[in-house]
Amino acid sequence: MTTTPRIVEVRQNVLKHNDEVAHALRSRFQEAGVFVVSLVSSPGSGKTTFLERALTMLRQQCRPAALVGDLATDNDAQRLARSQTPVKQITTGSLCHLEAAMVDRTLEGWDLKELDILLIENVGNLVCPASYDLGEDLRLVLLSVTEGEDKPLKYPTIFNSADVAIITKMDLAEVVEFDRAAARANIEAVRPGIQVFELSAKTGQGMDELLAYLQEKSAVRSPAS
Repeated sequence: MTTTPRIVEVRQNVLKHNDEVAHALRSRFQEAGVFVVSLVSSPGSGKTTFLERALTMLRQQCRPAALVGDLATDNDAQRLARSQTPVKQITTGSLCHLEAAMVDRTLEGWDLKELDILLIENVGNLVCPASYDLGEDLRLVLLSVTEGEDKPLKYPTIFNSADVAIITKMDLAEVVEFDRAAARANIEAVRPGIQVFELSAKTGQGMDELLAYLQEKSAVRSPAS
């Protein structure tokens, strides 16, 4: 006797519930005037380094905050606290992705009207996060030069679910003989027309351009004087 239909039904119910919570979250964010950006990538792509630099730069112009997901430990939240912005850790345990309900619970205690932009770092995984809406306005997928140019071809779903692709660790591109043209061609083949940025969070290369893009998209208001 096969159990496949039952597995499919359970998965559909889980995703349906997630979408309902995400829809409510999106309405809540919009009402509060918060622009929400989620980040997805494989482990080691540079998400946390990018977040730390982005939060530090953004706080000079608006009111940012971050939620960071991981299977265990609150190391990322402790590290990002150096940016002097509100940060909370979501520890998923055995789950390899964030779900909308986790985001909803973790927001408890925050007045969203005190924020302009919220960055959500998903668990390092290029499979499961593609299926889970978190109520975000924009999804960024990060690809580091150390991962190989064919990553978009291997994991097309995550790139198809993203709004923006970011090639990270460009300071290492020459050392690892990264083929920039091939990587961009592979991204374009999977997700035609997607906006692509190249940056190094370590040196700051490309950060101004990306953050300007995010602020243009969000039309964030200036902090109250």
